[in-house]
Order: sequence, then C-alpha cells, then structure tokens
Amino acid sequence: MKRTFYVWMIMIGITLFYSCKNEVKSGGDKKVTTENKIRQQEDGSISLKVDKAECYQDMSNPSSNTAEWSVLISKSGRFNVWLSSATKDTTNLQYKNAVMLSILDSRIEALPACDKVVHNSNEVNFPYFRADSFMGSLYIKDTGLYNIQVISEKIIPENLISSSNQSSAEYNSRLLSVSLTPTTR
Repeated sequence: MKRTFYVWMIMIGITLFYSCKNEVKSGGDKKVTTENKIRQQEDGSISLKVDKAECYQDMSNPSSNTAEWSVLISKSGRFNVWLSSATKDTTNLQYKNAVMLSILDSRIEALPACDKVVHNSNEVNFPYFRADSFMGSLYIKDTGLYNIQVISEKIIPENLISSSNQSSAEYNSRLLSVSLTPTTR
C-alpha cells in the first residue's frame, strides 16, 4: 500500500515538474513565455512603452484605442503613475478624453496636463518634445502576473504619424509610455 502511494506521488511530482516548464497560451493563438513579459525593475519601477505593447486601434473611434502589457510584479505597494507624451505644444497636449489605466479591479483616469517637460529626450525627434503628466497613484496588493491596460485616443500607430501630413493637428501629440514608480514615505 505504501509503495503504491509513493509511486503515485512521484508520478504527480514528475507531471507537475514538466507542466511548469511548458509555454502557456493566452488570449488567441499567441504564445506567452516569461521572455515576453515585462519585469519590474530592481528599484520597483515599471516602464511600459506603447511601441512594445499589444495595441488595438479603431481610427473611426480613437477614444477606445488600447495598449496592453503583461507585467510580472515582484514588489507590491503604492505606485505613482506618469504618462509620457510626444507633443509639438507643451502648453496644450490636446487630449480630448481622459486616459484610463486599469490593473485588475484598480482603475485611474486623468486628463493629461504637462507637469514636466523633458529636454533632450532621445525618445522624440524635432519638432516634438517629451511632456510628462502625473496621472495619480494606485495600490497593487499582491505580486504576480498582471495585465496592465491603457485606453486613450492618443495611442496612435507610428506608421500613421510618419505617413500623415506633418501639419495635421490630430497628430500634434501622442502617448509614448506609462511609468509606475513606487512611492516612498
């Protein structure tokens, strides 16, 4: 009886060991591995670039444009959320709607305003400037794998900007990235 029990335990252990090494499928047919996930940095900050996100654009209704990242969070806590935009006019970022960021049940919304201009940023080329906007703070309770989603009309594909007329007012600003930095007290 004991021998049968030990054989079954070993078989279950081997099965679990091999199943944990296999790739996980998520959402359609796209394979998700730990290499595809964004990892939290050692200092606790998380940097999410729009050009590295899974993006969904609806040019007939751009207010529902979405960028989504799969992020592995190793340090939970309260985070300040900053948006970085490429803009031609730092006095008016021209966001028509509030930007919404959601992580599980936590959600924050804000209409971006230029809180800080980053000079000589290598993320943008002339005639654009990088403008950072404070969105607010949110609390992430547990560690683990999270899908972080941002919805904004300023999630614009790079090919539309490069192929459009440079004087087009609708492309005077676009969302570049989202940063989550841990708060300290």
